[in-house]
Amino acid sequence: MRPFYFDFEKQRPRISRREAIRRALFTASGLVLANHISFRALAAAPAARAKAVIQIWMWGGPSHTDIFDPKPEAGYDYCGPLKSPIETNVSGIRIGELLPLLAKQADKYSLIRSMTHGNFAHETASYIVQTGRQPGGRTVFPSVGAVVSLTKGYDAGYKGLIPPYVVLTEPQGRFDEAGFLGARYKPFATGGNPAQTPFAVEGVVLPGITEQRQKSRRDLLHQLDTLAHELPEDPQIIANTQAENTAYDMILGDGAKVFDLSQEKAELRDRYGRTKFGQSCLVARRLVERGIPYVTINYGGWDTHKENFQTMRRQLPEMDKGVATLLQDLSERGLLDSTVVWWGGEFGRTPKVMWEAPWNGGRNHWGKVFSAMLAGGGFKGGQVVGASDAKGEEVKDRPVYPVDLIGSIYAQLGIDANTKLPNPEGLPMFVLPQSADGIKSAGLLKEIMSV
Repeated sequence: MRPFYFDFEKQRPRISRREAIRRALFTASGLVLANHISFRALAAAPAARAKAVIQIWMWGGPSHTDIFDPKPEAGYDYCGPLKSPIETNVSGIRIGELLPLLAKQADKYSLIRSMTHGNFAHETASYIVQTGRQPGGRTVFPSVGAVVSLTKGYDAGYKGLIPPYVVLTEPQGRFDEAGFLGARYKPFATGGNPAQTPFAVEGVVLPGITEQRQKSRRDLLHQLDTLAHELPEDPQIIANTQAENTAYDMILGDGAKVFDLSQEKAELRDRYGRTKFGQSCLVARRLVERGIPYVTINYGGWDTHKENFQTMRRQLPEMDKGVATLLQDLSERGLLDSTVVWWGGEFGRTPKVMWEAPWNGGRNHWGKVFSAMLAGGGFKGGQVVGASDAKGEEVKDRPVYPVDLIGSIYAQLGIDANTKLPNPEGLPMFVLPQSADGIKSAGLLKEIMSV
């Protein structure tokens, strides 16, 4: 019989049941803590407006000029067949023509059209956007999700069964999300596909394994575990039992229910779209509703070197349904005010289209200027920050560097930028770069941050 457990750290190859239980105890109950953050610094942090973040990570780098920064006036060699941007419900803001649902929600989000870092490589650009740091050197810094897991997770009193940092459905894979913070702060990647029934969350739900069979397996394990019967007062046995109870609460109890989309109305599921991405957006809403502080939806398929416009026509309607419905659903449930929704990728795409073979209308990487979206959690809606030039090739006005966006999110979460991070070498590392680090910054996004 194959041992079954909640694999929090996604190790390969699979570890023993007893080792898994030990790790589950450490992670889920928070009884064994890593080096603590400076809670004195947290106490001095600004008042939090947000409790959670849903990050929609557009893996591969989406075309800014086809989505949130259209440039039809630049001509066909730049806009291609997507030459008719649409007005939104906010006067003066236009977005790509394939986003009619998001056009109706523009009052809920702000667009940043002047993101920049100048890097054109997936791995290094992803690292910059996710950490606010420059690549290179011997120190690998943690991503935003890992920092939030540290400051809002188990070490800060989080009691949830589900880990505080969740990725739907696969890790980004471009960098080490936890950096020097270590495996404890890596995300729990669900695996599976939430559009399928059941949603086979790794370590929680197995296709073809009924609840009764799970209970029978547990009963058999108890019968075979003679040590538990012989040494009921042993501290290690007690700890293992506590960890087992926590793991099975995830498998058979309330923890698993958050991933059960059959509890949602069919109409709402249809609004999100019965796609992997659309249903991931719905799971993300359910997770923040249960108190999970950081959820990443890893949405791939945006590396459009070839046939960019075919991809846009296929994927943008899917993205439109998922994100627009997420914003509306969060708003209707009173969750948008306390949840930051952050949309973006590692960079944009070349504004000038490559029509020649083998690209056939493709776009390459472009780190000089690209777009991001922020909504909720104290960020104003219906605003545009910065601008690109007439062809979307350079920043024209108000550059925004990744550290500026990340710092603004931390501020809304009440995380002090000067909080010291635990470093295995005892080096002075902080939530955000210090002035001596030489990281380019143009300042927080105060123009869209509610006072």
